[in-house]
Amino acid sequence: MSTSIVQRLASLVESRGEVADVRVGTHWTLVVVQQVGRRRGGLASTQFAHCASHGEPAVREAGRLIGQPAARLLSWMESTSPTERSLGFATLNALLPVDEARCQPLNAETLILERGRGKHVAIVGHFPFVPSVREAAAVTSVLELAPGPDDLPADAAPQIIPNADVVAITGMSLVNGTFEALAALCRPDAFVVLLGATTPLTESFFEYGVDAVSGTVVDDIGLVSSAVSQGANFRQIAGKRLLTMLRP
Repeated sequence: MSTSIVQRLASLVESRGEVADVRVGTHWTLVVVQQVGRRRGGLASTQFAHCASHGEPAVREAGRLIGQPAARLLSWMESTSPTERSLGFATLNALLPVDEARCQPLNAETLILERGRGKHVAIVGHFPFVPSVREAAAVTSVLELAPGPDDLPADAAPQIIPNADVVAITGMSLVNGTFEALAALCRPDAFVVLLGATTPLTESFFEYGVDAVSGTVVDDIGLVSSAVSQGANFRQIAGKRLLTMLRP
């Protein structure tokens, strides 16, 4: 495909409106966008610019983002700063119209356990449900940029993913630019899940071989904002809803 996934996602939204609030927490980033008659929040996993030069800001104009055009932060999906890319994807999720009629209130963990029982499951990203998958699956391969005990390094993906029956890919792969390469490694008959609050809820991913798109809708901006600001992990955030969109 000549158009990158980031460009494709950006084309799905109407970027008019302005940034009403920004929270960059320890684990999650929240952007709230105000449009005419509509105020919505979007989440993305926080990436920190650990390699930035001393004194170099991770976020341009930090402290002056509220009131900025939403289009400006949306463009940061392709920024060289990891933290700005998180802000860009949170903005995308705030702007993206979600067709809830196409979604189910289904947790990706449940889906992966159902599809992966007795099979080879490859998981890109160490999610809290990994122990449950290890119990249910015949083989569980966890690929991580910072591998822990029993995890595999991310660069083992070309050896692992083509052999997996079920592949779960973190939405963070969109932020760090690895999604398209990972999706291309999946067998045509594999069941592929793209998951995590960073994941935009759109059918566009079906064209990349994804079978289930599991994301998050912010229902109560106040509750989510408070939790993100206090360093909450995903399970500690109230005011959100998990939805899954399945390939027809």
